[in-house]
Amino acid sequence: MTTEPQTVVYSASLVFPVTSPRIPDGAVAVRDGRILHVGDRRWVLDALDARGAGYREEHWEGVLAPGLVNAHTHLQYTRMSEVASRAYTGFDHWGDAFDEVYARDDHDWAAAAADGAAQSLAAGVTAAADVVTDREALSALHDAGMHGIAYWEVYGKRNADWNAAARDEVRDQIRSIPTPPGAGVSPHAPYSLEVQPLLELPDIVREEGLRLHIHLAEAHMEREFDGIDGYAGAGPGGHGEWPELGADSFRALRSHGIGVSSTQFVDHLGVLGPDCHIAHGVYVSAEDRALLRARGTSVALCPRSNEVIGLDMPPVAAYLREGNLIAVGTDSLSSSPSLDLLADVAALYRVARKQGYRGDDLHQRLFTAATLGGAAALGLHVGRERIGQLGVGAVADLACFDVQARDPDAALAELVEDGAGRARRTIVAGDPRWGASRDLL
Repeated sequence: MTTEPQTVVYSASLVFPVTSPRIPDGAVAVRDGRILHVGDRRWVLDALDARGAGYREEHWEGVLAPGLVNAHTHLQYTRMSEVASRAYTGFDHWGDAFDEVYARDDHDWAAAAADGAAQSLAAGVTAAADVVTDREALSALHDAGMHGIAYWEVYGKRNADWNAAARDEVRDQIRSIPTPPGAGVSPHAPYSLEVQPLLELPDIVREEGLRLHIHLAEAHMEREFDGIDGYAGAGPGGHGEWPELGADSFRALRSHGIGVSSTQFVDHLGVLGPDCHIAHGVYVSAEDRALLRARGTSVALCPRSNEVIGLDMPPVAAYLREGNLIAVGTDSLSSSPSLDLLADVAALYRVARKQGYRGDDLHQRLFTAATLGGAAALGLHVGRERIGQLGVGAVADLACFDVQARDPDAALAELVEDGAGRARRTIVAGDPRWGASRDLL
């Protein structure tokens, strides 16, 4: 004899489904890891009663929302926070400090990544794009029961290194990533890989039906450069027929005085696409942003990491006005103060307003970026395994936040502008993963 899985109703003062209108005094019914009903609390309970389904209810004063999606992080660097405790003048300056700490031989990458996963769950994050450099950290998302994609990072490969053995090594590595969740490859950046690996890695990933994720337009040297007046945003036409040079790397183009942007460079190599999302996207021209839109490529914005490293802020207002697909990432604790994604959401709000974005939709768009936008960046926004939303049939990833306002607009503003540290309960695939339960009597 089999018994029907227990139904749990999570109710709250406000429910934010993201893909449908916000619901005062709402509820989400969860059974067998999936969402069964979403709506007004009384309606949800009546619907369960009508079908004779037993249930228990857990109620929260505050906001019930989809679990947050951290669209760019490196959980294995969770114990390298000393690097982020200092201020830097740019990527190279930060990189020197990072390399010094990374080179120590006392790292326990598996334990550090597990710490990062635990901190993520405590911040209401249920899924992540986790970029992994060392094998020991590959199973962090899997072991924590989180969703997302574990991306194997390929770094420092030259054309001379890129042979059949190197290609087979990448294939073997990605096939060894524990799933679920999903798997992918992160070609580190256009300045750390030469042309041949950058050209062929996307083919390997696409042959396997996996995902791509690349650091792009993060370092100062990736900006478009006109060769005369500095970084003035000249288009490729101003640089001559640069593809015909046959340069073996992005750095080689720079040595020739060619100032094409890194975004245009990787697009020429076929890296961008709807199965790829980029991290940072700071130094992008209007033409670069148009390329990202044309390719269906999302951008994971990591403003607090950019600030620590000493970079400029990404063009948040332009991304929003022009309709780019955006998500939010914390980066790692080697370049960010915390793994609390809502702290980066608040930073993006401030940046967008400072850059002149005046739309009254800013709160909703940024909260969407931290949920559905992150899911879309990882290819997890549609289909049976969809996350980042509260809808019937979706995977039951939920988070409860302590928000005082009861008006939906005011509560959303409170969550976006000052939501860090407010997570109180995290549910992954219907399984309570963090926070104490609150049952109604």
